[in-house]
Amino acid sequence: MLGKLIAGLIFPCLLVILFSRVTYNHIVGLLLTLALISVSAYKGYTHSWPLIIIDGISLTIGFWYSKRMVKNFKRKKDG
Repeated sequence: MLGKLIAGLIFPCLLVILFSRVTYNHIVGLLLTLALISVSAYKGYTHSWPLIIIDGISLTIGFWYSKRMVKNFKRKKDG
């Protein structure tokens, strides 16, 4: 269970950042990551509410960071 909690803290954040980096859009990155987490929850890999809450916190942190990252990309591109 500890491994799932640590993975829940790290992987959703990294996935949002990765998808945002590839698509240059933080909303698309968030939606793709939400789709992956939803499928894994549907398949039964998410067993408890604390894990779902930790995934949500990690998604929020990843979204915040990717939003800053995409804004920085656009500023460099325009500047």
